[in-house]
Amino acid sequence: MISLLNHASKIEVEQAQKLARQLYGIAGSATQLASERDQNFLIATDSRESFVLKIANALEQRALLEAQNEVMGYLGMRVDFCPSVRPSLSGDLITQVHTGTDPHFVRLVTFIPGEPLAYSHQSPRLLFDVGCKLGELTQALAEFDNEAFHRDFHWDLANGLRVIHDYESLISETQLRISLDKCANLLQKSLQPRLAKLRRSVIHGDANDHNLIVEQESLVGVIDFGDMVYSYTVGELAISLAYVALEKADPLTIAREVVAGYVSRWTLNDDEIESIWPLMLLRLCMSVCLAAFQQKQKPENQYLDISQQSIRNTLELLLAIDPNTATELFYSGSKVN
Repeated sequence: MISLLNHASKIEVEQAQKLARQLYGIAGSATQLASERDQNFLIATDSRESFVLKIANALEQRALLEAQNEVMGYLGMRVDFCPSVRPSLSGDLITQVHTGTDPHFVRLVTFIPGEPLAYSHQSPRLLFDVGCKLGELTQALAEFDNEAFHRDFHWDLANGLRVIHDYESLISETQLRISLDKCANLLQKSLQPRLAKLRRSVIHGDANDHNLIVEQESLVGVIDFGDMVYSYTVGELAISLAYVALEKADPLTIAREVVAGYVSRWTLNDDEIESIWPLMLLRLCMSVCLAAFQQKQKPENQYLDISQQSIRNTLELLLAIDPNTATELFYSGSKVN
């Protein structure tokens, strides 16, 4: 993970505009977008078309990028809320360029207009639709596989307890450390024995509220496929809930809307329903620990802190909720549909 952070490209806006023009014949203004370990630029053209120029980390494997391209093409034939990859002038979906000392793979994907769920009014209708679309995504990915996604990845929920164990010592805030310990103990007892029973499949892996694009009362885009991994199928839902529940006065009711929408499109079994809340907590604890580690390496990268204050404000409240109460509510939501 240290190596990844140290090998992100460092090109300027003018270079991004030049790459878009030379490689794709697209003339437009570039704006850098936030990213954990890559560089992304929004390219806006005079014709009001917009694209995202993606410059991969120098250590990113070509096979993984090819797998991401493959899954976007696969999903494009099954759902209407995912971006697509545009070929270069030479017909390539991936092009290698040299920026500074390292070579980087470059791709261009379509831009989905709208606003991130994080900045929208999250009405019950919108939250239900978010759940529906995530259920459709799970259904679409159920028959998809690619060996590149079978990887040891630090954001994989399957590595969650290990991540907490390895990095919680970096947390300096006493109350946050207490919350992490409490969560780890809870998960060790309630979640660990159930994990082997959970179905696995390829998942998007990062359906957070900044990667879900909405317009009015509908989810219109799921973006950023860089964290795709073969993992717990229900993890797709749990990861999304982890961010939707932040800073909410009544997180259970909010979560229930998303779960109800999800199960209207994809059926969950008992083990999965009973794992939603613990996996959601696990994701938040992983985020705290990984952010602490990454910020130590790259303190200037503000994206690494994007959700951390909200997690600090909410984690203790979420841990105070009885997991059985959450599970009962999710069961009742699943029966409605």
